[in-house]
Amino acid sequence: MNIGRDQEKLNKAVAALGSANTIGVVSDASDPEGAEKAVAAAVDGFGRLDIVFANAGISGNTPLGSADPSLFKKILDVNIAGVFFTVQAASAYLKEGGSVILNGSVLAKAGHPGYAAYAASKGAVTSMARVLVAEFAPRGIRVNTVVPGATKTPIWGDTLVPEFNPLEEYLKQSIPLNRMGKPEELANAVLFLASDDSSYVTGAEFSVDGGAGSSPMGTPAHQLD
Repeated sequence: MNIGRDQEKLNKAVAALGSANTIGVVSDASDPEGAEKAVAAAVDGFGRLDIVFANAGISGNTPLGSADPSLFKKILDVNIAGVFFTVQAASAYLKEGGSVILNGSVLAKAGHPGYAAYAASKGAVTSMARVLVAEFAPRGIRVNTVVPGATKTPIWGDTLVPEFNPLEEYLKQSIPLNRMGKPEELANAVLFLASDDSSYVTGAEFSVDGGAGSSPMGTPAHQLD
């Protein structure tokens, strides 16, 4: 099942995945009642839940001295409360041995200027995961967090190629593998954590960031000629 705020995008996702086995439900992650309705739709359609990927999140610039209080609160509401209430709504229907996957970010620890709200929210997600690990463990349900770095998704626009996008060239300087990630690479990490191949993995922070978080001194910006 796919959940999102945009009906048109949901329709495209359902069509791409195969409508016979996919449900698209319009819901806002910041609305706990919406999460409950979405989960109810999934259970009604499939009978139970095996996997929850709490992926919804928003970003925004909140620089010290000029941050918009409403934007700051909205980021925290969606990225923290939205994640928690999505998992809470699903918790009663998750089967034993199921998998919960949260979405963190390398920016939680990067100290990037202007992103206090986003960084705080993603740091909270990784902390929340540790609590959920303990609460779900008696039911054999695993909880892990993927931690993406810069990834080429549609949010960056349609012309994200090195020769046309200075931002990509800038970002690559902070990534040891000297490139941005692909959506499929993040998806493969999520699939691993969702599958039985990771049946003894819980509480992990699974970095998919080209080494940006673990080896900041190994980036192209710090390599000597």
